[in-house]
This record gives sequence, C-alpha cells and structure tokens, in this order.
Amino acid sequence: MKEADLHIHTTYSDGTCSAEEVVKIAKEKGLSAIAITDHDITDGICLAIKIGAKIGIEVISGVELSCEFNSSEIHILGYYINWENKWFQKKLQVFQKARERRAYYILNKLRELGYSIDEHMLMAKASLGAISRLHFARCLKETGEVGSIKEAFDSLLGVGRPAFVRKLRITPEEALNMIHRVGGVSVIAHPVFGGSHKNFLKKLKRLGLSGIEAYHPSHTLKNIKRYIKYAGDLGLTVTGGTDSHGVKEEENPIGSMRIDYRLIEDLKRANSFNERKNRVILSTNKELRPQGGYKSV
Repeated sequence: MKEADLHIHTTYSDGTCSAEEVVKIAKEKGLSAIAITDHDITDGICLAIKIGAKIGIEVISGVELSCEFNSSEIHILGYYINWENKWFQKKLQVFQKARERRAYYILNKLRELGYSIDEHMLMAKASLGAISRLHFARCLKETGEVGSIKEAFDSLLGVGRPAFVRKLRITPEEALNMIHRVGGVSVIAHPVFGGSHKNFLKKLKRLGLSGIEAYHPSHTLKNIKRYIKYAGDLGLTVTGGTDSHGVKEEENPIGSMRIDYRLIEDLKRANSFNERKNRVILSTNKELRPQGGYKSV
C-alpha cells in the first residue's frame, strides 16, 4: 500500500534535516509521497522536488502559516501552492523578518533570566531560515540548561512563560486567501491545538477551507475519529502527517505517522476544483484577487 507523510519541516524553518535529507529519509521509510511544509518559507521545495524525482518520491509543495482567532493560535497548511509567485514571496518575507525581530526579544528575555544563550550557536541552528522558539529550546537543551525540548517550552518558551514573545499572526481568512491566491489547497493543521470546534470549521469551510489534518501524533484515536466525522459532515478532505522537525524520537520522526495515498488523491481532486474556480476568478479579475478580497498583513 502506498503511504504518505504530508507535514514535514526542514532546516529552512525549524527542522533538523535538510530538504535533501528529508526526501532520502522518506525513501528509506518506504513512503511514496511527502509534503514540505516549512513555517512561512518555501525555499526547500525546489530541491526536494528535484531529489524526489530522481529517487522516486513524490514531493508536494506546501507551507504552514500561523493565524490568530479569539486569542488562540491556529495553523493553516497550504498544499500544491505556486511557491514561486512573487507576490506570495513578498508576503512570506514579512513573516520572516518578524520572526527575526522576535528572536532578539526572546534572546534578551532569556539573558535577563540568567540563561546564557550563545548567539552564534543559535544562528548556526537556524542557518537557512528565521529563528524559532524550537531553535532556542535546542540550544538550551544542548548546553544542559534544560533537560528536554518539552521542559524548555513548559518552563520558559511556552505561552505565558517568562521568555515567551508573541509572533506575527494573521487572521485565518487572510491565510486562506494567501494560499488560494497562489492556487493552493488549504488544510487546518493539528486542530487539537486550535480550531477544533465544528462551528469554527464550518466558518472556515465557507471561506474556502478544503481539508482537516485528522492524523497527527498529538491526536488521540478519539480525536482522529471526531475530525474524520467533521470532515465527512462538512465536505472536507482528510489529511495527516508527522509534523516532523527531525529524526529524534521527541521530534516525531518522518514516517512515524503516515496516511493512505488515497487521501492524496482526494487532495488532488480538491486542487483540481480550486484550479477551475481560480480560472473563473482570473478571467474576471486582472488583479488576481480571490473572491471576497484580500486583507494586507
């Protein structure tokens, strides 16, 4: 049976594996397809697709965007995006610069709390992309100031903790519009962490949401069954993946959560539907704006 992992991060965001390593690991794990879904950056997609074509792994272009709704953080995944679109890249650059500013605020907070963070080590861990909280957590663990990544978040970096700094977020509607404007299929990521209410999902469906990530390492069997039912009730596509940030056990190794390839066929059908809809929009709107307009970040 062909299987896939549709939620993987690389060193371009907060993963520990390069785009090339991700594809090769996926091949070793017996996967047929993967999606590169880095936070606010798409630089790893091109190389991953080229390597995948050589070794027989289908690579789906993707991205993960952070949103806010009623003070809760919600993540939206975009699949089959035209990642080379110049407008889209300019939007992503706004997020990337905001992440850099946020990193310096976190760094100063940790130093005020008495933690010695080596700035050069931090930059090395985020050599290709913007610095995230996970990079800080890895530094703290590596220097022995915390015992685990989880401890770093629970005691310092998590929401409400002393070194927490909010990041730039957009509304779910803006994220959906960004993804749709570049021809992508939008899927709500790990809803157990935010956006799991059926009425909220119904609202996103009206705004163009195409799918729900039912399969995720943080979801219990009860969660998975509930989200699959929601998908059926609302006409959403079901997806899933490891949300892998590396090869270590605590970072959800690639392929440790996998889905039937037939779910990708559903995703492709959703993409084909969006492409047809976008052609109608483009034929009547030269500015390439999605239905309902677009709010600037």
